[in-house]
Order: sequence, then C-alpha cells, then structure tokens
Amino acid sequence: MSRPQEPHRAFFPFGNPFRMISPKGSQLSPKLLQLLNSFEETLAQRMIKLNPTNKSDIFSLFSLSWMKLAMESISETYNDIKALISNLDLPVCDWDEKWIDVYLDISVKLLDICNAFNSELSRLNQGQLFLKCAMHNLESPPSKQLARACSSVDGFRKHIHTKNPRLDKCWTILDSLVESLDLPKVKNSAKGKILMRAMYGVKVEIVFVYSVFTAVFSGSAEKLFNLNVSETYLWAQAFMDLQTSVNKEIRNTSNRKPIALTELEAVDVTLKRLYPMIQEGSASDHEDVFQNSVTELRTVGDSFSGGIELLTKEVDGFFEIVLSGRDALLSNLRADGSKIEPKKMQTQTGNVGQVVR
Repeated sequence: MSRPQEPHRAFFPFGNPFRMISPKGSQLSPKLLQLLNSFEETLAQRMIKLNPTNKSDIFSLFSLSWMKLAMESISETYNDIKALISNLDLPVCDWDEKWIDVYLDISVKLLDICNAFNSELSRLNQGQLFLKCAMHNLESPPSKQLARACSSVDGFRKHIHTKNPRLDKCWTILDSLVESLDLPKVKNSAKGKILMRAMYGVKVEIVFVYSVFTAVFSGSAEKLFNLNVSETYLWAQAFMDLQTSVNKEIRNTSNRKPIALTELEAVDVTLKRLYPMIQEGSASDHEDVFQNSVTELRTVGDSFSGGIELLTKEVDGFFEIVLSGRDALLSNLRADGSKIEPKKMQTQTGNVGQVVR
C-alpha cells in the first residue's frame, strides 16, 4: 500500500464518528450511560498519565520505561473492553456480524504489530551479547583483553544500527487501522452503540501508542499520525493534548538528530568515551577515567538490558490479552451455533496458529 511521505497528516476524512454510533434521538439508560462514562473517564486518566508534565519528563518519551508504561496502558484499556462487554450483558448471539468483524480485524492487526515489536526487542537483546562480552574483557587485565573488547564494541555498534525490515510493515498495518476507525452504523441497539464507541477509543489509543513505538524503533518521525477526535468523547481533550505534546517532541528531536532509545543513547555516549582508550591501548595511561567509564558502561548497560526485558514482558502480555479475547469470542460463537469456518490465522509477521472467523 503506497502513501505520500508527509510529516503532518490529519485524519478524520469521514467526519464525526459519534454521529455514526449515536444518531439523533437515541437515548441511553442511566445504567448504560454510567458504564460508558466510567470507561471513557478511565481512558482519559490513562492518557493524562502518559503525557509528560514538564520538559525533563519529555525526554522519557524515548525511554523503555515510558514504552513499558504505554504498553501497560493499552493492556488495561483492552481488558476494560472485555469487562465492558461482560457488563453490558450483550450475548454474542446478539452481536451484529459487522461488530464481530471489527473486533477480529482489530485483533489480528494488533497481533501482527506485537510480533514486529518482539522481533525488534529480540534484535536489541541480541546486541547485549556483544556488550556483555565487551564488559567481560574490559574488566579483565587491560593488557591482554583490550583488543577483544574493541572487537566486541565494533560488533555491538554494527548490530544495533542494523535496520529491522519488519518495522516498515507496522506503518502499513497502522494505516489500515486508521482507515478502519470509521465504525459500523448501529441501529436499534443502545448496547451496540456503547460497544462500538468504546472500541473506537481502544483503537485510537493503540494506534497512537503503536505509532510512537514504531517511530522510536525505526528512528523516523516521517509517518506519525495526527488523529482528529470528536469532542463528544470524554477522553478527547486528554488525547489531543497527549498527541500534540508527544508528536511535537518526536518531530522536533528528529529534525536535530536521529531518534534513539534513551537507554541506548546512554550506552553509545559511554562507548564513545571508552573506545579511543581501548582502540589505542592507552587505558593504563588514563586509569581513573578508564575505570570510571567501565563502571558507567556497566550501569547503563544493565539499564538497557533490564528495560528491554521489562518491555518484552509487557508486549508479550498484551499479545496474550488480545489472543485470549479472540479465543473467548470464537468459543462463544461456536457455543451459540454461529456458522463460522475456522482456519489457521496467518498474520503478516508470523503464524500464531489460532483459528479465526
């Protein structure tokens, strides 16, 4: 799917999505309105939590810790959708076929991108092998091990700066998610309107978080989205503030230098200070500087490694949440006697071996 390379892109071309799910004259009961408001207010609070509150916090946008927080947020929101479906007491047999298609279409795309992110985290983690080898050699007697440490650092740099082609596919999948943000029309079903409205909120948050991840991992802000959200949503202002703050900082940073993970930059800065000493074999001539730099490399390397591990767990956890939601829906469809033809689900980035509608 081709697309112009424009830095600022605004959606929605299809108008106000609220009109499609809540036509004039429709009324929600107090109970349903409470469920909807609770969902949307919680989503707003999550978006506020993700928004940096001062300049120093903004730089954490490129950190593995912020990315972990963002993954936790979308996992909680996705779980809220599952809880909302249960609270609505809307049996699957009453679901419109279009709603099912929306749910399954969203989930398979999310699994695709999770696979791509996991491949990138795995690639970064593999780079830790070079870094650990360098550390082992640097902490041994310098006269014997500096050449090996130099080779390990070269290997680390070459590996880390290798591009992951799977990340390019993320933008294509995100494009399709954005294009599908216009939801099916819902008639004569107040519960259906709430379900579609909530699913819209989930998609918006996930598209935003995933686009930030893809920009940071790929080092490019050229394809970031500008999503326009109707003010009728209780989380709309929180989202627009978050999107404006984050996208502005990412684009400003990309105009000055390539985008990179904060923890990875810290490793790179330390290596730049160490590399001349180990390359020239002059560590013994700068003993204090050398030892301090080695200690710092151990610290920033551990931070990088630990951050990758924690973020990988969050991505894996979200993958399982999405997958379990699919399985539950499909099991209910079978129990209700729905006519579905199971087949193996082949995602764009790998076969997860699950049946889909």
